Amino acid sequence: MRTFVLILLLVSFPHMTFGAAEEPLEIAGASAVIYKRVDQTNLFLYIINPKGHQKSDKRPTAVFFFGGGWNGGTPTQFEHHCRHLADKGMVAMVADYRVKSRQGTTPKECVMDGKSAIRWIRSNADKLGVDPSRIAAGGGSAGGHVAAATGTVVGMEQLGEDIRVSSRPNALLLFNPVFDNSPAGYGHSRVKDVYPQISPMHNIKKTTPPTIVFLGTKDSLIPVATAKEYKKRMEKVDCRCDLHLYDGQSHGFFNYGNQKYYIDTVGKMDAFLASLDYIPPAKSGTCD
Repeated sequence: MRTFVLILLLVSFPHMTFGAAEEPLEIAGASAVIYKRVDQTNLFLYIINPKGHQKSDKRPTAVFFFGGGWNGGTPTQFEHHCRHLADKGMVAMVADYRVKSRQGTTPKECVMDGKSAIRWIRSNADKLGVDPSRIAAGGGSAGGHVAAATGTVVGMEQLGEDIRVSSRPNALLLFNPVFDNSPAGYGHSRVKDVYPQISPMHNIKKTTPPTIVFLGTKDSLIPVATAKEYKKRMEKVDCRCDLHLYDGQSHGFFNYGNQKYYIDTVGKMDAFLASLDYIPPAKSGTCD
């Protein structure tokens, strides 16, 4: 089955390289495609299509970036979110990106890879059957930083890519995101030489995509005050920022293993996406 999937992808994306040093993960219902090869590392997107999807479609899409402090983590973190959105009619993806434990990289490379993923999706929209003007980027914790940075940070593009194709998504889905890298924020010691350029909080502008944020009030890494300040700065430039605070919840409360909050946050994510015409409005107030 794996060989068959890779052959299909080679036909669809002949300019991409498959089957090099790294093997793709096994994610149920997903096909794997290499969106970037850098420093002998293959970076995969794992794509879950809705039932009956055709390449001629123009469906909205979402790509998620895993958390792990820019040090580790796995794309499987958001596979359930992807299956859920595919059931709603979106093309949904989880992206691998370089991290310190595997590639010895810094947060800057994480952001560069996030931007490459958005650009690759937009460049291949016709082959993927997606609408290049309806790309949502999401993620949790450091993956939330990667997603937020793709929507805010100018520069940090991978050398050699066609920067005429925008790497900015059209919406952001942020789960307890790291979006302040200042001395008062998270991870400053890792980015102190470039923090004004890499910190989403400090790069908000009128072009920042509409954003939804989920945060627990007992998060030990991301203070509520930071999220409120982010929302304030977004609204100051007339950008939408829906902030949902969860009383007493800690970092990572939204993950699939915590069904109560997974269902609640996914339901709110659905309502946000429906308001942007990415998915149909829900028939009830509950998540499928």
